[in-house]
Amino acid sequence: MRKKTAPQSVTPNGLIRQVGTHLRIKLLGAALVSLAIAGSLYAITRSRSQVTAVNTVAASALCDSGLSSSHPAHINESISEADSDLSASEPPVINAGSAPIPAPDGMVWIPGGEFSMGSEDPKMSDARPFHRVALDGFWMDRTEVTNEEFTQFVKATGYVTVAERQPDPKDFPGVPPENLVPGAVVFTPPSTTVPLNDHYVWWSYVQGANWRHPEGPKSDLKGKEKHPVVHIAYEDANAYARWAGKRLPTEAEFEFAARGGLDRKRFVWGDDFKPENKFQANSFQGHFPDKNTGADGFIGSAPVASFAPNGFGLFDMAGNVWEWTNDWYRPDYYQTLAAQKKVARNPQGPSDSFDPSEPGVAKRVQKGGSFLCTDEYCARYMPGGRGKGEPNTGTNHVGFRCVR
Repeated sequence: MRKKTAPQSVTPNGLIRQVGTHLRIKLLGAALVSLAIAGSLYAITRSRSQVTAVNTVAASALCDSGLSSSHPAHINESISEADSDLSASEPPVINAGSAPIPAPDGMVWIPGGEFSMGSEDPKMSDARPFHRVALDGFWMDRTEVTNEEFTQFVKATGYVTVAERQPDPKDFPGVPPENLVPGAVVFTPPSTTVPLNDHYVWWSYVQGANWRHPEGPKSDLKGKEKHPVVHIAYEDANAYARWAGKRLPTEAEFEFAARGGLDRKRFVWGDDFKPENKFQANSFQGHFPDKNTGADGFIGSAPVASFAPNGFGLFDMAGNVWEWTNDWYRPDYYQTLAAQKKVARNPQGPSDSFDPSEPGVAKRVQKGGSFLCTDEYCARYMPGGRGKGEPNTGTNHVGFRCVR
């Protein structure tokens, strides 16, 4: 493992050396699926027993794992009794009718309907094929949850996030207690061009990094009150949602809302990445990972609603930060739904998780991409793209929004 040189990184490197093999597996997973997997790169994740990998798993390049699980998906009872009246090649049907009143503050009514979910992008095998999904209407936060909003939650409840907690020595047998320090994984760009096959070059476990200190203990939230809160684990997002009287969206709800009524477009705004030469989302420009030119106006996260909303009036449904959904991740789930040849009505995701790149480690789906997405490495800011993350981890490019 490479020695980290960032001044805020944990020193000595004893802890990272002792769990280095496990972390290397996590970082390899990030290469195969997308930068979303960085949500699973928590360097001091608890020890696990070895699990035999599926023989049929074959890794391809960078964003896409080329994974095809040999295990059938275990799905919840979300398939309707009747065949869909529309095939996956048909346009979406948006439910008519007015939004319920009164409207919750800061939320947008998503009317529900039927649409084609997924992707035909050959680099996104886990998002294939398109399949028909029907949803009831729901309210969705207009933007990602901000630092300002999360601060209100913490002040009201005293909640402590996963990244702020002292790791339990029982989860790390053999690791010296002095090395078990709270912290999180932070994107740390190298100073020069590097190969894209070693993630240690641009990800660092930083002691003291958390939602209050996104880049490490010397950073703070001054001037970032309207930025999306980051370093949020799934349980942190769930805790906030319960406090707010809301919940996390399902993967299907997020994609339907992100598409904004459009029919199988590449991006949430259409097929052209930069229509009329205007950026539509916060992503990575330049040479990844060493040089982000900030041509879209931002190097890291951006204040929410910095770009135009989609067709439903939602902001940042692509780029800025990845967002948690409530669904378990399986790479074969879409194939299983499509094989039913029936519309999936209000699907809740599979009943279990399986990730061939890290067998035995449960993952939740993340959607939307982040400020690190780039065609050079990862373009999963597309509405059909899927990310995944271990529920007890977060990074400085993972946040969330809620629904009701």
